[in-house]
Amino acid sequence: MNKLATLPTPSNPPLSPRQTLPTMYDLPSEDPEEIRMPDEYHELQSMLLRVTFRPSTFPGEQVFVGTDLNIYYDRHHLNWYKRPDWFAVVGVERLYEARDSRDSYVMWQELVSPFVIVELLSPSTENEDLGRTVRQPGNSPTKWEVYSQIMRVPYYVVFSRLNNEFQAFHLVGAQY
Repeated sequence: MNKLATLPTPSNPPLSPRQTLPTMYDLPSEDPEEIRMPDEYHELQSMLLRVTFRPSTFPGEQVFVGTDLNIYYDRHHLNWYKRPDWFAVVGVERLYEARDSRDSYVMWQELVSPFVIVELLSPSTENEDLGRTVRQPGNSPTKWEVYSQIMRVPYYVVFSRLNNEFQAFHLVGAQY
């Protein structure tokens, strides 16, 4: 159902204040190529994950946490990357070369895959995040292919705030 069709009119008053405000997922962008930036929920949830992820077997300076940061995984296809909502890598310096913050995470330089990736479901990314998309010929691999078969991320988590559903996947072989 198109949410715009449910916008209030004088003959159809809103049931709640929320119904009067379309979200960024409901309305088109003026730039059709625009990649939607995270909403406030994504930002707040990512901050919560950042401050609570404290693996006991690694000192804090050996844990890198990325939020909405590109992970480049194929040195032969430099324009192929994935941008998870949140991820954590253990066993690498928090700062790149112990001095600079990171603007991306480059797998062939770091040589360490993320330990966990979290995707916060949104309408525009849900099918990809849940592994429902099929790779089209000539396109880059899907998230599930990259996370499970290329980067071999041990834990992949998705959370939907709309239905409060939490799903955690563990890598077995090359599949979740």
